[in-house]
Amino acid sequence: MSKKNQWVVPVDGGKQWGVRGEGNERLTSIHNTQQEAFKHAREIAINQKSEVFIQGQSGQIRERNTYGNDPFPPKG
Repeated sequence: MSKKNQWVVPVDGGKQWGVRGEGNERLTSIHNTQQEAFKHAREIAINQKSEVFIQGQSGQIRERNTYGNDPFPPKG
């Protein structure tokens, strides 16, 4: 299984929210709230050790979470 980042994106002008694997054209799932979509995307990202990007209504990235081998403390 490839490590694919998950995106929470507005659907139908923000009336619904979708989860999309990075690089995919089709949505993995559609949800009534952004929180429901985030929960689903988070489960996938934890399983794949990848990241979740959450877009706001405007499409701009408003949050990003990593669920992989994120070194702490960061190097550098």
